[in-house]
Amino acid sequence: MFNQSRRNLARWFTLSMGSILVVFAGIVYYQEVADELEALDRSLYTKTRVMAAGVESEVRQGQWQVNLESVPILGSNPPILTTDIVYARWYDTERKLVQFFGTTPPEQLTAVDEFQTIKTTNEPMGTIPSEVWLRQVTLPVEQAGSVIGYLQVATLMTPIQESLRDFLLLLALLVPVALGTIGLTGQILGGLAMQPIRNSYDQLQRFTSNASHELRTPLAAVLSNAQVGLLVPLEQEQQRNHLEQIVEAAKSMSTLVSNLLLLARHSGRLAPESLKEVNLTSLLHQLADFYTTQAAEKQLSLKSDLPQQSVELEAEPDLLRQAVGNLLSNACKYTSTGGTVQLRLFTQSRWAVIQVSDSGVGIPQADLSHIFERFYRVDTKQSRQAGGFGLGLAIAKQLVEAHGGQISVTSAVEQGSTFQIELPLK
Repeated sequence: MFNQSRRNLARWFTLSMGSILVVFAGIVYYQEVADELEALDRSLYTKTRVMAAGVESEVRQGQWQVNLESVPILGSNPPILTTDIVYARWYDTERKLVQFFGTTPPEQLTAVDEFQTIKTTNEPMGTIPSEVWLRQVTLPVEQAGSVIGYLQVATLMTPIQESLRDFLLLLALLVPVALGTIGLTGQILGGLAMQPIRNSYDQLQRFTSNASHELRTPLAAVLSNAQVGLLVPLEQEQQRNHLEQIVEAAKSMSTLVSNLLLLARHSGRLAPESLKEVNLTSLLHQLADFYTTQAAEKQLSLKSDLPQQSVELEAEPDLLRQAVGNLLSNACKYTSTGGTVQLRLFTQSRWAVIQVSDSGVGIPQADLSHIFERFYRVDTKQSRQAGGFGLGLAIAKQLVEAHGGQISVTSAVEQGSTFQIELPLK
């Protein structure tokens, strides 16, 4: 129970901190993309301004005449081989193409967006691979407060793509490592958080065990004295009735004490050295034979569907017998006269599956999640008539889990219930 709670705490801690980490990594990556793009835009804008500074112009007959000979790349100066400029274009004031370097551009400038990210599949001058991403800037060039043309320049985005790819790879390596560290930290913190609770629980278990043990002796004395009193001839019937009530109360209290002692002694998994090789088929045959008589007394039909071959597993036979016996006892107790109780055994993958079904009163849906709790009883007329303390199913659950198994139930009111025990095979 505590290990499961510790795992749940660690799981939720890892999930919450991991989610924060992944979101933070996403924000960091987004910020890195924005920073890289801003740096590229700043560099591209600076180069474009340098190129625009080489434009010479004068007014002739009321129109601007532009000379591009001194413009780097567009002019007569050849481009530097190491330049990262893919193309440069000059458009006049009417947005018509005048001169260009690189890939053949459209004749008309359609948009004057300052920065654009575009994808090209061309291979200008045999140097640009197909399907590359480019960053393009279109800069209106002004002189004397008037626009004399538009300079459009594009550069490769390959360097920042490679940089971002390396950064993403770094995040992809660091995030799993961080998640593993968070998971390990969650396990440690979960253990520390559960330690005080575990200590309190252990103290409660010890108290329950000691109290139950100490109560057995006086209860046995009360029971034996009352039974001896019944053997002596009594003159008044009322005295006999009182003694009989004392006997019944002492038996009931003795059963309660024994059950509490059993719960206290067998919390958690059983030690491997206490387990024995058990023929589950044979054990269930014995239980079916024993409860057939009990079922017959209530005019019930107890059917068993057990395999011919033996099903072997490692268990503590007495505890396992009590767990299944509690289910069979409940099935007989809460099934009306003429009803049916069925005991089944089959294997499923690496599990032995025991099913106890009945055609009894069933369990309301609202109670299904509570029936394995200690002292919990379904509030029905038949439950009140049946008596008991509400520990049978809690004991069955604890004993099954002590063997590394699990127990579940499906039920419908007035249609019966099916309890299923799953135990690991050898």
